[in-house]
Amino acid sequence: MSTSGTELRSGGCLCGKIKFTVVGEPDYPHTCSCPHCQKLSGGPMMSWVSFPLVGLVWTGASGTPSWYYTFEGETKRGFCPSCGSQLCALDDGGDTIAITLSALDEATDLIPVNQSFRGDAVTWLPQVSDTRHSVVG
Repeated sequence: MSTSGTELRSGGCLCGKIKFTVVGEPDYPHTCSCPHCQKLSGGPMMSWVSFPLVGLVWTGASGTPSWYYTFEGETKRGFCPSCGSQLCALDDGGDTIAITLSALDEATDLIPVNQSFRGDAVTWLPQVSDTRHSVVG
């Protein structure tokens, strides 16, 4: 679906109690291997993509996710208190929200362009190529 030339995407948690739609251009799909993402995901990395915060609407019966600060006063992570699904990350005062690729209903077109925190990555998994040639994370 398209709204003013910008794609509308939807997603939510595993149990379906928290759902969302987001409108806006997806920015910087990437994986992250930082220790926080490894612990939160229960795996070697998480995959993220950012969208404009103004385009986000929580639509599920349970409303908004519960929040946990991974960096107090700086960055919090949104998750479903019922099923535990990790949904998003939000920087205090930020104008974008990072959505986990796994929370989106359809994300096959969002291919990671970089891997943050490569130094913390497990050695047995190939790293994601840096196609943006950036020094981010």
